[in-house]
Order: sequence, then structure tokens, then C-alpha cells
Amino acid sequence: MIVVIDYDAGNTANVLRALKKLGVQALLSADPDHIFSAKGLILPGVGAFPAAMAELERRGLVEVIKQAVAEGTPLLGICLGMQLLTETGLEHQETQGFGFIPGVCRQIPHQVGYPVPHMGWNALEVEQETALTPGLEDQSVYFVHSYYTDVPKAYIDVTAQYSLTVPAMIHKDHVYGAQFHPEKSGDVGLGILSKFVALCQ
Repeated sequence: MIVVIDYDAGNTANVLRALKKLGVQALLSADPDHIFSAKGLILPGVGAFPAAMAELERRGLVEVIKQAVAEGTPLLGICLGMQLLTETGLEHQETQGFGFIPGVCRQIPHQVGYPVPHMGWNALEVEQETALTPGLEDQSVYFVHSYYTDVPKAYIDVTAQYSLTVPAMIHKDHVYGAQFHPEKSGDVGLGILSKFVALCQ
């Protein structure tokens, strides 16, 4: 069972629809029992870093997720969910993230010709191979974000070019992040979700 973390994150329906298309048994839940028994966890997210962390705290999910990851459960953060994996977010105010991956979530700098938020399809460049990266070189995926994860190179698996080099996928140990929306990225995105599910087995 894959558990999609329920904290009113916004894009859960599309994530669940994508998993169903893959024939994956998935559950939207904030129940600690479901989270601790899951084979893998997906942390989706659309919105602001501080509000997301506040809602996760309000539901008692921050420590639950940390404990599940400490016990070895794979975790995939999507879009804002990936940003929350870092140590600190600078959106609106400085906010502590999960700290699974060293780094800071910063606003994409404004530059002529590169509107913020960054929205649209961008080609991927694989920087280092992981269980999720096979076949991704030069494939295009769908981004919608105003912030990016400023993390050390050692944790950057895939990048995309915008007004800066955007970390598109990051990971440390069994915690993975995708800045783009796999659930909105056609067969390429479904392939990434499928690889994550296989990793969880």
C-alpha cells in the first residue's frame, strides 16, 4: 500500500488518479497507523511552505513522517512536497522544513523573459543516476513553482534550465523529491511514479 499524505495539499486527486492508472493500491490518509504500515509515502503539495508545515504540524504528521522515514519507509515529495524535504523555507517567513535533505528553499529570481511562477514543460538533464532516473534524459515534464531547492550538488539528481539551473529531482538515502508534477507529466511522469512504487516493494 502506498499512502498519499492527506493535509489538504491540493494535488492529491491527480496523484491518486495517476497511481490508479498504474494499478497501484493507494490510500489518501493522515492516520498514523496507515502511514506506519505503508510500503511507501508520497507527500504532495501546492501552496505556501509555511502554511503547509503549519497544517502538517496541526495534524501531528511531522513527527509521524519523520519516524516512518527513520524506520526505512521510502518517501517521495512532489512540488511543494519536495521543497518541504529541505531544512528551511524562505517563503513569506523563515520556516523549518523536515530536514531530510540539506538545503534551503528560495524564490526563483525575477529575470526578464523568465516569468515567476515558472509554469510549463521543460526538458530534464540527468546529473546522477538513481532508481527513479532511467530514461529521463531530454524528456519533458510539467512545472508550476515560484521557489526552488538550493541544495548541495551531491543531492541533485536531475536538473532543468530556466532563469537558473533548477533542481528538478533530488534525493538522500530513501527520500526523493520531484519539483515538477509527475502526475501531470504524461507517460514520463507515470514512469517515475511506477519506479518509485517498485522501489517501495
